Amino acid sequence: MGIIAVLWMVPAIGLLITSFRTTTAAQSTGWWTVFGNLFGTEWTLDNYSNALTGATSGTGQSLAAEFLNSVAVAVPATILPLMISAFAAYAFTFLQFRFKEFYFAVIVGLLVVPVQISLIPVLQLYKSITQATGLQITGTFPAAWIVHSAFALPLCIYILRNYMSTLPVALIEAARVDGASHFQIFWRLAVPMSLPALASFAIFQFLWVWNDYLVAYIFIGNTNPVLQQGLLGLLGQYGSGWNLVAAGSFIVLIVPLVVFLSLQRFFVRGLTAGSVK
Repeated sequence: MGIIAVLWMVPAIGLLITSFRTTTAAQSTGWWTVFGNLFGTEWTLDNYSNALTGATSGTGQSLAAEFLNSVAVAVPATILPLMISAFAAYAFTFLQFRFKEFYFAVIVGLLVVPVQISLIPVLQLYKSITQATGLQITGTFPAAWIVHSAFALPLCIYILRNYMSTLPVALIEAARVDGASHFQIFWRLAVPMSLPALASFAIFQFLWVWNDYLVAYIFIGNTNPVLQQGLLGLLGQYGSGWNLVAAGSFIVLIVPLVVFLSLQRFFVRGLTAGSVK
């Protein structure tokens, strides 16, 4: 496992070394050559300052401004599916209604639908809404929120429903005997006890949205570009800005790393819940 971990880290190590090299050195020699003359190599921090403050080609904004755009996309696109899925998972677990299992099977079946096949239909839907109401959706943050949330719902409902099915039924029944409504049971019992599952999916969803390029590029465009678009712009017209891309990649990595480390204690508990009795 140690050998596999080291091999897995080799590209990241190369990226880290490149982020501290000058443009000339990064273009002329491989990153592994620094080990032959570690103390004689010219190191620099200019790549990080240039990546943060310089305008990325194609977008016209700096990586610092695009950082805020990524936050504006990722945070709502993580919270919205969690809120909706929590309500749906509670209903599938503790409420009785007709065709419940059929509806849940349909939701599970939606897990196999990739977002790529829906891009054109969703764009056409946005266009029809704009024509009917005059409300411009494409090119705004809500356009990406809707797509990310819609395609996150099936997996989130599936995970939360499996977790909630492991909650003590006696506790829920005791709350009903005490006169608690479903709304009170949901907020005071189901949600607090489902925190590991909520946190584990929040990690997944945040990382997916934060690292997304396709949805943001199509539904937001260059009006409010996200970090992934900025990284592509740092490469330059002729693909010579690898040292800037390397520095920008580690800037982009900071937020997902903080999110994962802060929520990792819930990660395994949330994903393994319901798999065994």
